[in-house]
Amino acid sequence: MYRTKDDRSLGDLFSELSREISTLIRQEIRLARTELSDKVGLLGRDAASVAIGGAVLYAGLLVFLFALVLILNLAIHMLWLSSLIVAVVVLAIGYGFVQRGLNNLKHEDVTPHQTIDSLRDDIDWAKEKTR
Repeated sequence: MYRTKDDRSLGDLFSELSREISTLIRQEIRLARTELSDKVGLLGRDAASVAIGGAVLYAGLLVFLFALVLILNLAIHMLWLSSLIVAVVVLAIGYGFVQRGLNNLKHEDVTPHQTIDSLRDDIDWAKEKTR
């Protein structure tokens, strides 16, 4: 027996609504995954900047320690001054990398705004359908 779309029973309508909501939820989950993966990419870049800064700071620390050794062993000579200058420059560069990375991480928003907006629209749509 052929039924027109307007002749559907209440059970058929709720069944279709259930299928549509299920499809909608799957699509929203895909959207959230896509949006979050984009945000994770940005966070990865900033984390790499922090890691590079940490490595440079470590190198600076090694140079600084070497300068201290030279100061103790060669206090009469001026070789320690050049080592100290190099250490300060390396430490300043490392500090700059770390600060830039931390500052970017503080200001990064990982909230999936598109998904939230879409879910709000879906809720409004579902309310309309159930009226």
